[in-house]
Amino acid sequence: MTQAFRLELSQGEFLSRRQRLFSRLAARPKGGVDGVVFFLPHNVAYFTKFGFMVTERPIALALTPDRAALLVPRLEKEHAEAVALVDEVAAYPEYPDERHPMEYFKDLLRHLGLSQGAVGCDAQGAPQVYGYRGPALAELLPGARVETILDDIEALQMIKSQEELELIATSAYWGHRAHELLQRYAAPGAGEVELSQRASAEATREMLAALGPGYVPQSWEKAGAHAGFHGQVGKASALPHVLTSNARLRPGDVLVSIATSTVAGYASELERTMIMGEPTKEQERFFELMVEAQALAMSMLGPGVPCGAVDRAVREFFAANGLMPYWRHHTGHGLGRLLHEPPYLDVGYDRVLEPGMVVSVEPGIYVPELGGFRHSDTVVITEGGARSITTYPRRLEDLVIPC
Repeated sequence: MTQAFRLELSQGEFLSRRQRLFSRLAARPKGGVDGVVFFLPHNVAYFTKFGFMVTERPIALALTPDRAALLVPRLEKEHAEAVALVDEVAAYPEYPDERHPMEYFKDLLRHLGLSQGAVGCDAQGAPQVYGYRGPALAELLPGARVETILDDIEALQMIKSQEELELIATSAYWGHRAHELLQRYAAPGAGEVELSQRASAEATREMLAALGPGYVPQSWEKAGAHAGFHGQVGKASALPHVLTSNARLRPGDVLVSIATSTVAGYASELERTMIMGEPTKEQERFFELMVEAQALAMSMLGPGVPCGAVDRAVREFFAANGLMPYWRHHTGHGLGRLLHEPPYLDVGYDRVLEPGMVVSVEPGIYVPELGGFRHSDTVVITEGGARSITTYPRRLEDLVIPC
C-alpha cells in the first residue's frame, strides 16, 4: 500500500485562521480590534503562506476583517506576489534608505483605515535583527489604541488543524527514515558531520523521489530530511545544547541524536540515546531511568491536564531517584512551525492541554563525564488522551551500536 503524504496547506486553511483570530478577539470582554499587525516572520507566514529569509529589511503584515496587505523590501516584491495570500503587496526601496521602511508601512496602514481605533499586534515593532532599528507601531499610529495580542495568536497556533497534523506526520515519517540511516551507518571512527551528511542526504533523496515535485520545504535554512548528533557525542552528550565539534564516534560513547524533516514549513522532533558497544551498568541504569521518566510524562498527557503538572511529576521522579543533580530542562515544548513554541511542559506554565496540541516529550538526564540520556518524541493531544507521531524504537537493546 502506498504511503499517503500531505505536502501543503490549503488556501482555506489560511483564510480560516484569519477568521478565527478576529472572532476570538471580538469575543473578548474588552471587544475586538479594527485590524492586526504582524512583524514576527513565523506569524506572517502563518497567516499568508509567505515564508521568507529574515534580514535587516523589515517585513510586516496588516490584516483587517476583509483585507490583507503586506509590506516587503523591493527585492522581495515578486516573491511575495507569487506566494503570499494577500490582497496587496506594497514595497519600499531598501533599509535604511533615505525614507525609513516604516514610513511606507504607516502609509499602508492609513490606506487600510487603521490610523484610528484599535489595532492589535504580535510585537511592538519589527525585530531588531541584523542591525535593524526602527520606530514602534504606537509611534506610527499615534491616533490608534495599540495592544499586543500575542497570547490570542499563540492560542490559535497551539491547536493544530487536521491539515497541520498531517504535515507534521509527514515530517515524522522522513525523520524516522533519516534516523534509521544514521544508526545504520554509525560505527567506530566515523565523524559526526560526515555521518550526519551521509544519512541526511540519502534520506532526502528517498524523500524527494517519494514526494515528487509537489514537495516544498518552505524553509530558508532546512530542506529535506536530517539526522545527526549536534555535538552530543561521548562526554559532550551531557551538554544538552552543545554545538557540533565533528567528534569521532568511539566504543563506549553515549550518543544523543536528533532527526526531523521540513514539510511546508512544519517539522517534528525525534531524539534517541544510543550506546556505542556493550553498555556499562552505569549507562544502562541512567538509560532505563530516562525511559521511565519519559513513560511517566507520556502517561499523564491528555486533554484538561495542566502542562505544569506533567513537568512537576517528572521533577518529583527525578528527586525520588536522586537525579536532580543531573536535571537541566523542562519536560517538553510545543512543535509545529518553530523548533520551540508554546505550550511548554513546565511547572511555571499554567495552560491546560487541549486536543490538537503537539508537544515534544523529552525529560533528560545529563551526567558529567559519562553522557546525556534523552529520548524525544512528538506527541499529539487527542480527545481521548495522546498519541505519539514518532514511533522509533525506544528500548536499549534496539539502540546499541555494535563495535
